Amino acid sequence: MCVEDAPPPSSRMTRRGVLAAAAALAGTAAAVTPAQAASAAAPSRRGAKGADLVVEGGTLLDPATGEVTEDAVVVIVNGVVRAAGARRGIAVPQGVEVVDAHGKWILPGLVDAHIHLNTATEALDAVRQGATSARSGSTNFYQDIAVRELARQSPALAPRLEAAGVFVTPDLGDTILADPDLTELARLEDGVRSAEALRRVVEVNLARGVDWVKTRVNERAGLPEQDPLAQVYSYGQLREIVTAARRGGKGVLCHSYAEQGCHDAVTAGIRSLEHGVFVGERTLVEMRRRGTYFTPTLSAIAGLAESSDPVLAERGRTYLPVLERAVLAAHERGVPLAAGTDSSGGRVKPIGREIELMHSAGLSSLDAIRTATTGAARLLGLERTVGRLARGFAGDVVIADGDPLADVTVLKRPARVIRAGVAL
Repeated sequence: MCVEDAPPPSSRMTRRGVLAAAAALAGTAAAVTPAQAASAAAPSRRGAKGADLVVEGGTLLDPATGEVTEDAVVVIVNGVVRAAGARRGIAVPQGVEVVDAHGKWILPGLVDAHIHLNTATEALDAVRQGATSARSGSTNFYQDIAVRELARQSPALAPRLEAAGVFVTPDLGDTILADPDLTELARLEDGVRSAEALRRVVEVNLARGVDWVKTRVNERAGLPEQDPLAQVYSYGQLREIVTAARRGGKGVLCHSYAEQGCHDAVTAGIRSLEHGVFVGERTLVEMRRRGTYFTPTLSAIAGLAESSDPVLAERGRTYLPVLERAVLAAHERGVPLAAGTDSSGGRVKPIGREIELMHSAGLSSLDAIRTATTGAARLLGLERTVGRLARGFAGDVVIADGDPLADVTVLKRPARVIRAGVAL
C-alpha cells in the first residue's frame, strides 16, 4: 500500500465521513510530538512516500525461502527496495545515508495482523517495535482509518495499516456515537442482532472506507464478568455480516473462543479466525479446505495469566496451553497462521513476542517468523509488497542483534527499525 500512490477516498464515503476522518487525522497528527516529527523527517533525499537508504554488512534472511546471505546489502530508493542480496553485484548509490549492520541480522519489517491503534503514539510505538505493517482489530471511533492515512502521508510515523473501523457487536456502547448513521440503532431493544441492523453497521463501515469488517461470535476473555464461551451471534447472523461485507469486497475477521462458535464463523465464510482457543479438529479441517487464516493472538492470552485479577489470571493459565496445542495442530494440518498481538489500551506489545510464542507452541524458528512476514502479508493481500526484502518490496527493515533462527527472542527488541527507507 505504501509503495504505491494512495487511492482517493471511496466514492461510497459520505462528505461527512470525509470531514470526520480529516478531523480525526488532524487530532491524531497533533498527538505526535515535534521531536518525533523532526526525527521522522530527518533523512536526506526523503520523498513524499519514503527515503533513500542503504543497509550494509549484516546477514540477510529471506523468510520466503529461508535463504541466508552474509555481508548483505539492501538498497532502498524512495522507500522501495531497489536491490537486496550479497554485496557483490549490487551497485551502492553515492551520497545516501548508510546504516551499518555488521554483526547483525537483517529481516523485512514485521506484520502485526491484529492490533488496536487509537493514537499516533501507539502507532509510532508499534513501528519502533518492528511492526511496520498491521491490520486493525477495530477501534471505537474510526481512529484506525486516520492512522492508515497518517501512514500514507508520513510513513515513518505509523505502520502501513488496514483498517477495520467499528466492531459489529450486539452492544455498540459508546461506539453508537462514532457516526450519525449509527445512532438510529440506539432505539433497538435487543441491540445489533436483526439482519437489518447487522447490515447497517457493515454498510456504515464500508461507507467510511474500511479494509476489513470485524465481528465476534463469543464474549470477551479479557473481561472477568463475561464468559468467553458464550455465543453472541448464530451462524445465520454471521452469514449476514459476511455477505454484507463481501458486497463491498471486504473480508471478515472474527473474535472467537468456543469450538461451536469457531465452526459457525468459519462455515459462515469469515476470512480469519481471531483467538480461537478451543478450535477443534473439524473446524481446522474446514479452515484448511477454505484457506481460512488463524490469528491466535497468543500474546493476549499469555498476558491474561499475568493479570492482577484472579479470574483473568486463571483464565490465562488455563487457556494458553490449550491455544498452543491448537496453533501446532493448525500448523500441522496446513492452516495458514498469522501473527497478531491484540495490543490495546495504550500498551503496544512487541510483535517479536508473538513470534516467540509461536515458536514455543511448536513451530520452527523460520515458520514462526513467517507468521509475521510472508504468512501475515498473504492474509492482508500484501504478499507483493511486504514480508520480504526484494526488488519492488517496501523498504521496511528490522535489524536484530543476533541470529533469529537460533534465538527468535532477539526480535522482541530490534536493534534498529527502518520504515519506508527512514531509519528510526
